[in-house]
Amino acid sequence: MLEKLVKINRSKDKQHVFSIVIPSWNNLPYLKMCVESIRKNSALQHQIIILINEGVDGSYEWVQAQADLDYVYSPTNLGICFGLNACRGLINTNYIVYANDDMYVLPDWDSELQRNAQAIGHDNFILSGTAIEPFESGNRCVVVKDYGDSLETFQEEKLLAEFKDLHMADWLGSTWPPTLMHIDLWDLVGGMSVEFSPGMYSDPDLSMKLWQAGVRYFKGVGSSKVYHFGSKSTKRIKRNVGRDTFLLKWGVSSNYLTSKMLRRGEPFDGELQEPVTGKRFTNKLKRLAACLSAK
Repeated sequence: MLEKLVKINRSKDKQHVFSIVIPSWNNLPYLKMCVESIRKNSALQHQIIILINEGVDGSYEWVQAQADLDYVYSPTNLGICFGLNACRGLINTNYIVYANDDMYVLPDWDSELQRNAQAIGHDNFILSGTAIEPFESGNRCVVVKDYGDSLETFQEEKLLAEFKDLHMADWLGSTWPPTLMHIDLWDLVGGMSVEFSPGMYSDPDLSMKLWQAGVRYFKGVGSSKVYHFGSKSTKRIKRNVGRDTFLLKWGVSSNYLTSKMLRRGEPFDGELQEPVTGKRFTNKLKRLAACLSAK
């Protein structure tokens, strides 16, 4: 794996605000759309790092031809966890943004994240932008509005004309991409946990690691918006059983983390407090049951 990785940093001498890391797995049309939206709709200048997994659809050649893109190329699919960690050495700013290649960023998405980050007064935080999605999933952290569920049906001009009217209050429990954090915090917790490869439940695991490190500022920024077409790559992979891995690792379920500790989707009301609950014993029983079922 390691000896076959290609790492290219073409922007190390440039002044950028965020380092945006975008994993892509044979998803060239969406990758092009995502990169173009960053170029067109960002208020600030950013380093863009593409993780190219396989790249047999022409994405490797396309990224090579883009002078403003840095990249890590792997001829095999590294997945999210190994892949994002492999990109760490290319980062040349103080802030990492993790985004999906099926996201279209909307105007001022980045300035709103920066404004919120600067207002906190310290770097012990994780922020998320707010996704607009074309389908109802029960996720309280997204705005549901259909502007197309594919590139063929994407209503870009209509979205650009209307997105500012799609109000979303700031919310608690940042775990969803696009996520922003200081690179020192990323390094402190060791980035993504590779035991969750190729990636299912790696996002809540990262949030749990941040919690264990003392982070209590988990904020979704309602004014920072992206359009998300929805799992265009993850639908194709063989998924790891991340729910069980999370339970075995932490002794609590991922649902306990998001609902009781992070209070994900509730209106943002400041730094989180320790949860008051009597469910620790229940979660220990769940952990024991998962251990027994794994034997």
